[in-house]
Amino acid sequence: MRASFEADGYLFLENFVAAAECDRLRARALELVEEFDPAEHRTIFSTTSRAHASAEYFETSGDKIRFFFEEGAFDARGELQQPKALSINKIGHAMHDLDPAFEAFSHTAKLRALAKNLGVRAPQIIQSMYIFKQPHIGGEVVWHVDSTYLYTEPLSCIGFWFALEDATMENGAMWCLPGAHRIPLKSRFVRRNDTLVTEVLDDSPWPEGPRVGLEAPKGTLIVLHGQLPHYSGPNTSDRSRHAYALHVIDGECRYPADNWLVRGSRLPLRPL
Repeated sequence: MRASFEADGYLFLENFVAAAECDRLRARALELVEEFDPAEHRTIFSTTSRAHASAEYFETSGDKIRFFFEEGAFDARGELQQPKALSINKIGHAMHDLDPAFEAFSHTAKLRALAKNLGVRAPQIIQSMYIFKQPHIGGEVVWHVDSTYLYTEPLSCIGFWFALEDATMENGAMWCLPGAHRIPLKSRFVRRNDTLVTEVLDDSPWPEGPRVGLEAPKGTLIVLHGQLPHYSGPNTSDRSRHAYALHVIDGECRYPADNWLVRGSRLPLRPL
């Protein structure tokens, strides 16, 4: 398994999560959305416009549970065009520590053993996200690598992406560039003078090598190397593509203070 991960930059593990467990997590996410009042904050998350990067609500979400809308959620008057539960892009970024259901799902011996088997000596969860990929308005996620956003020295980030519903090409399944995790890091998303900016390290295009579609049945875990380029297209179908993602770093590595995601002293990082 480790040899395959080191060669390709990802693992595809079907039936890692039981269907009933997927359903429980989905139900809890919808409960959280129901409790959220959209009048409080209407921050849109988009990897194309990147408007969220200038929002204080996003900048301070590293140790909180916060809600971000799809770019197509609102009409010209600023009103939701569909029910709230069909308008949220994602919830993040400390669900694994602050919500009992997500905490129980995230902190398991099974995941800890997997991370250690892949070479993470002291695995710690740095970030969690619930991703809705809503029908018709689920936004594109442009090509990127996770180490851009969760940088350590040396690089150690690994992503655990759980398909809570079937992920198909029609509803926005991921694509990746196998083997491209070996290329140097192209950018970092950092704090500069209280502003979040992308620091470009290498502006060359992504490799032209074969792209692999990661259609994932419900219950699949996809493990992503922190330097593996991956992408998902918009969801133009009638079906959502709910997923839950955890990002793990090695506690023995340095986590620079200029990383965009910060946590207060009252919520220090915990072992996986």
